[in-house]
Amino acid sequence: MAIQAGGLGIHVAEPEAAARPRPALFRALGKHEPPRTIWMQGESFRRLDTLKHDSWAASAIYASASRKAICKFNRRQPILVIPMAWLGRLLARREEQFMKRLAGIDGIPVSLGSVEVEGRRLTNAVAHEWIEGHALAEGERVNDEFFPRLAALLAEAHGRGVAHVDLHKRENILVDDEGRPHLIDFQISFALPRSNRLAARLLGGVLRLLQRCDDYHMLKHRLRHRPDQISATAADLERLRPWWIRAHRCVAVPFRRVRRGLLTTLGIRSRGGQAHTEAFPEIAHRRAAA
Repeated sequence: MAIQAGGLGIHVAEPEAAARPRPALFRALGKHEPPRTIWMQGESFRRLDTLKHDSWAASAIYASASRKAICKFNRRQPILVIPMAWLGRLLARREEQFMKRLAGIDGIPVSLGSVEVEGRRLTNAVAHEWIEGHALAEGERVNDEFFPRLAALLAEAHGRGVAHVDLHKRENILVDDEGRPHLIDFQISFALPRSNRLAARLLGGVLRLLQRCDDYHMLKHRLRHRPDQISATAADLERLRPWWIRAHRCVAVPFRRVRRGLLTTLGIRSRGGQAHTEAFPEIAHRRAAA
């Protein structure tokens, strides 16, 4: 989920005057905000803060009398006349399934099951326990055990037939208050089907490719944050980059530039379209800009 950070006393850098709130079309819930109160596992949770609200999802921190949780509400706002509620349901169901598949692994948040509002289940919502900490920050020097722990965590997830896929984003790697790693946001993760052996056999090569990409991105983060722990250089890393990532960048980089340009033209972002220049940036970017 790319938006987790412990503590709410974070200094938020003032956005430039040009930045304005996103219009409904560019918000997962349109003109609405995450619910003020939700029910999970028989407890009432009150919204404390909205951490992120972009085109794909709105995420907020909630608290009950005994614990905190984070809940993601996937898109339900139509794109012009095209219904999108089906996508929100699909994304929530996929992420819930991945958390269940990885349950019990140290560093994977515990799922809190279904989310309800006034007795009605929100099929576009997925929730998990709150982890006190912050997203891995640019240039942050983590402790000596952080990356060995992260490597073990990733290896165990791979051993269960799962590839994270979105590990290139630092926001998906959390550093808890004791300096330990956690992985979040399994929205676009990939796994082999358990019930269809033929499909699993046919897709085995895809899984191995995506897991190699996970390993590559972890090595890249390690080189940036603890270069003293490995002998690889930036040039070595470039040579190790899987072809799939090279191909993906050919599409993703131009798309990202166009998207940033559009958000800048609409006045939603400024200064080259960086995420932290939005009027209400997600919490990982607020911390980076502080």
